[in-house]
Amino acid sequence: MDNTKNRDETPILIKLFPGLLLSILVMFIGIYGAEWIGNLLIKLKLLSAGSKTPVSGIFVAIIIGIIFRNVVGIKSMFIKGIQFSVKYALRAGIVLLGLRLSLIEALKLGALGIPLIVACISVGLFITLYLTNKMKQSNRLGTLIACGTGICGVTAIMATSPVIEAKEDEISYAVANITIFGLTGMMLYPFVANFFFADDPIKAGMFLGTAIHDTAQVTGSALIYNQVFEMKKVVDVATVTKLTRNLFIIVIIPFVSYLFYKNSDKNDAEAKEGQKALPKWYTFIPLFVIGFLGLSFVRTIGDMTLENMGAAYGFLQQTAWENVYSYGSSFGTTYLLGMAMAGVGLSTDFSKFKGIGIKPFYIGFIAAVSVGIVSFTLISLFGNFIVI
Repeated sequence: MDNTKNRDETPILIKLFPGLLLSILVMFIGIYGAEWIGNLLIKLKLLSAGSKTPVSGIFVAIIIGIIFRNVVGIKSMFIKGIQFSVKYALRAGIVLLGLRLSLIEALKLGALGIPLIVACISVGLFITLYLTNKMKQSNRLGTLIACGTGICGVTAIMATSPVIEAKEDEISYAVANITIFGLTGMMLYPFVANFFFADDPIKAGMFLGTAIHDTAQVTGSALIYNQVFEMKKVVDVATVTKLTRNLFIIVIIPFVSYLFYKNSDKNDAEAKEGQKALPKWYTFIPLFVIGFLGLSFVRTIGDMTLENMGAAYGFLQQTAWENVYSYGSSFGTTYLLGMAMAGVGLSTDFSKFKGIGIKPFYIGFIAAVSVGIVSFTLISLFGNFIVI
């Protein structure tokens, strides 16, 4: 008997198409939903006219995906395409994210600004990981929250998740955790910054750039500051600080992944899930992080040649070069990452949250407050020596 007749010979694209289409649809709903929220905040006069929405379309896509999965349900025909979105669109989006980050921006902060950022990142990481261990919570979830708090919010969570093989419900929980505390900081910290640093836009901008989680939330807080207190330089300083902080994703992902596997080696419950042996060191540097770093260098060299030669790489004028990196990075961060996170939402069974509990939210809250306190303290002590 010929067994080949029993094989599924459906072309792979046909198998992927339904799930990919659904992920794309949820992604667009997330993008427009986030814009609608931004417009609502403007109408409520919480943001100035023309401001970008502080709510990530990625977060909205995850929520829409979770609702769809748990209310409507997902048929088997959608599964392969959704899994493809989560795995491959995610990695491609993170690679293209590298075009947003120029190493030149980091140099503007000088010898004291970068160590201050490193200190804030370190506090976010180690307090979260310490509390995760102390409260006996999932190492995977704790690692995701640590990266989101310490580096760059949702993007860091997404970049770390494939390396530590995080589950969809853990990713969704971590994103919700980071978003809630990031939005709280976005609304509160502009007034805290003005109360303590009213006469110094560099201190105020650095505080916002180091104490708030997500890039969109940092931008939103800086715009609120400028709207209320009329100090535009705060927006520039906060943006430079946050982009510099984002660059540390290159180092932090391998580092926290190593800590995760090392800690899992000591934890019988997680060791049973296949993480018994500590992987080789080079496996902690995934290819998409190398691609991310490579495109960061492409952006940096382009900016340098534009400044020195009048054209990026000697032939791209300023407008053309700005279009290359802005459209490339926007496609990655908006569409590919949005598609991936829509897939995460569509893969998340809401009933699994019951087993996670409320303790990770306590951990995220304590870590967020701790980062804010350390940021305020260090900027108060050393902020006078930083010039941008």
